[in-house]
Amino acid sequence: MSFRINTNVDALSAYYALARTNKEASVAQLRIATGKRINQVADDTSGFNIGKSLEGKISVMKAAQNNVSGAKNLLSTAEGALLSISDLLVKVEGKLSDATNPTADRSSIASDIKSLVTEIDAVLTTTKFNNTSLLTGGGDAEGGFVFQVGNAYTDKITLDFASAIATSASNGFNTGLTNLNAVTASSVTNSTTIATLQANLSTLKSSVQSSLGKIGNFVQRLDIREETLNTSIANATSSVSRLFDADIAMEQLNATRGSILGQAATSMLSQLNSAPQQVLSLFR
Repeated sequence: MSFRINTNVDALSAYYALARTNKEASVAQLRIATGKRINQVADDTSGFNIGKSLEGKISVMKAAQNNVSGAKNLLSTAEGALLSISDLLVKVEGKLSDATNPTADRSSIASDIKSLVTEIDAVLTTTKFNNTSLLTGGGDAEGGFVFQVGNAYTDKITLDFASAIATSASNGFNTGLTNLNAVTASSVTNSTTIATLQANLSTLKSSVQSSLGKIGNFVQRLDIREETLNTSIANATSSVSRLFDADIAMEQLNATRGSILGQAATSMLSQLNSAPQQVLSLFR
């Protein structure tokens, strides 16, 4: 031990050790209080940047997850409507078969067919999801509903299940309905007309079945997307946790160690700070 009194180097070193110990203890206590390993960028600059980037991707994937759910709900709504239309078309088919019976009341049959076609048209025009028509032309139904279903803006899926129904082509779905809606008692007695109506009906049924098949395929694809997103979100969240979340057990050990060292350093600082007083004995 030196006997210099102008600058107490030993006490100064003890002071710096105490300050460092207190800082480490404070960091550990803050991490325990917040549950976070990174409380400011300086704690881990690269880890902070990576974690924030991952959080952005997680946010996008959760939005895509909501899009997948919305798409599946849209498809479910359309599927229910198309199944109703399919049932009505089967009834129309039965009425056309009844019309071949010479003893049948063909006026009533024609009226029944018109009523069924009117209901089909009503289902087509009233089937909507969030005020968006699903089965009529002139909108997304004809070109397809586009949803982002991945972590990139370009990762999209186009649900064009209703293209065959909503098309405005001259031989499209609506044309077949129009022809069936124009039936009369005399037209259902004409074999040529009946053959044309049955051909129209066959086209209508084929379009509905095609749309239902597409819906089934899209739901399968969306289920896969949902599984992929769930896995990706879980993995990314785990990575963010490793970067940002504090190991409470370890931080508690660090806080306890810092507290003990702090008390010891304070005691030593007090002793070293008063050590130069021994010099006074030289002047007795």
